[in-house]
Amino acid sequence: MFYAIISEDVPNSLPLRQQARGAHIERLQTLKEQGRLLLAGPHPAIDSEDPGEAGFTGSLVIATFDCLADAQQWADEDPYCDAGVYQKVIVKPYKKVLP
Repeated sequence: MFYAIISEDVPNSLPLRQQARGAHIERLQTLKEQGRLLLAGPHPAIDSEDPGEAGFTGSLVIATFDCLADAQQWADEDPYCDAGVYQKVIVKPYKKVLP
C-alpha cells in the first residue's frame, strides 16, 4: 500500500537541509530502485521552482510499504530528522486514484 509522508520544516531549515541532503536523497534513490517510490520532493517556501535562499517549508514522499508501522519507521529514520530539519512528520495511508 502507498503511504504519504508529509514533513514540515523548522524555520530557516536550508542550511540543515544542505548538510543532510546527500543521505536523504540516497534513501529515496533506494526506494526508487526497489520500485516503491511514487513521488518525492520538497515544498518551496516561495512560488518558484528554485526558491534560492528562501528555501523550503517541508517535503512530501509517497511510497509503498508493507504497513503503516514500516512507513513510520522509515520516516523516523530520515537523515533530515536527525539533522533537525523537520519539526513535524505525518505518515498516513494514501490511495492513488488518478492518473
